[in-house]
Amino acid sequence: MQQIEERLSHLIRTVEELSDIVAAQQAEIDKLGRRVQMLMEREAQREAEGSGGVIYGDERPPHY
Repeated sequence: MQQIEERLSHLIRTVEELSDIVAAQQAEIDKLGRRVQMLMEREAQREAEGSGGVIYGDERPPHY
């Protein structure tokens, strides 16, 4: 009976540790999701304004 209680205690501790890890990972995923959303909105705004085009090395900017 004591062996079962020890194993159960170990499993409970492991589950709690894994739960903390999953919670931390979810917080990081949420933070990254907000950053991606912000960048997508910023890029959409840039495209709507018509600025932010890519200029290649051998291409002259439009004001030349």
